[in-house]
Amino acid sequence: MTAGSGRVTQAQVARLAGVSQAVVSMVLNGSDSLRVTPETRDRVQQVLRETGYTVDIMGRRLRGKSNRILGVFTYESVFPSGVADFYRPFLLGIEEEAEQQGFDLLLFTSGGRRDGRRRIYEAGTNRLRIADGSVLLGRHNDPQELAQLVEEQFPFVFVGRRESPTGPISYVGADYVAATREVHEWLWGLGHRRIGLLSVTEQNEPTLDRRAGYEAAARKHRRTPLVFLEEDPALALRQVLDEGVTALLVESSAMADAVLSCAHELGLGVPDDLSIVVLGDADPSQQPHAHAVPNTGTDWSMFRIPRHEMGVHAVRVLVELLQNPKPRQLLLPCTIHEGATTANPSTRDSR
Repeated sequence: MTAGSGRVTQAQVARLAGVSQAVVSMVLNGSDSLRVTPETRDRVQQVLRETGYTVDIMGRRLRGKSNRILGVFTYESVFPSGVADFYRPFLLGIEEEAEQQGFDLLLFTSGGRRDGRRRIYEAGTNRLRIADGSVLLGRHNDPQELAQLVEEQFPFVFVGRRESPTGPISYVGADYVAATREVHEWLWGLGHRRIGLLSVTEQNEPTLDRRAGYEAAARKHRRTPLVFLEEDPALALRQVLDEGVTALLVESSAMADAVLSCAHELGLGVPDDLSIVVLGDADPSQQPHAHAVPNTGTDWSMFRIPRHEMGVHAVRVLVELLQNPKPRQLLLPCTIHEGATTANPSTRDSR
């Protein structure tokens, strides 16, 4: 059985199966209409297999129908070996849930790059529209692109809390505010009374959330927040010591490595002289700090980010958006890993 040369059409399938084109369309769309008997459905599916019929994706999209395809757009490359370790749990969660929901995935990796950054829009065109909706990932997103997606009412979910000047957007993130506050409480329970935060200088949502959690915890205990923004780890460590800090929260894993190296050069012990907690898992997508030494397997005290669960829930929220476009926001809890870089403060430092 053959339909001849060229792309097979629904009309050709209908003629070969001896049914109307409407019946072929119902079979392709999974309709359970009583008009299509099991025998007819089997006959149409047999013709579809024999002719190698494929759905016209763009045609379906133009007609306002679902392609059962979800996009995955990343602002940074996800396949380099180190970075892949960071993104892999996200992608595994996305893949598993998309399969569970009956959607295919389309990974957007090329085109639209300007100034060394990936872009969703190319010549004013939203490349994601091939898909029914898209999951977005990346530290260095473009707020204006998110705003444009909102204005277009294109369904998308960002992995990580993000804001837009045009209104609320859908996201699934980690609750950095609560996690940082819990870390502070844990250190307070160990006896630390001078707890500092070594933050990065960029003002994105994850940084602001961690800082908000730290400042809320400090105010709860009527302590003045000690926030350090020094990028040189040696100078940062000196400032920390001058302030009498006994426990330090560090946002960047690369900076934590660098501070640890500087502490060792000064003959200081971690955690004997200074406890250090990293606010999140190591993120290879960050460039290694210029002063950092290769990580030798330090068992960092930290909180762990629920990356796999974030990927799963991002797909669930996106599928809900396809049915109801009302924005949804979800924050998932992090878990504390006590590690080997925290301890009770020494008697001379406890005050």
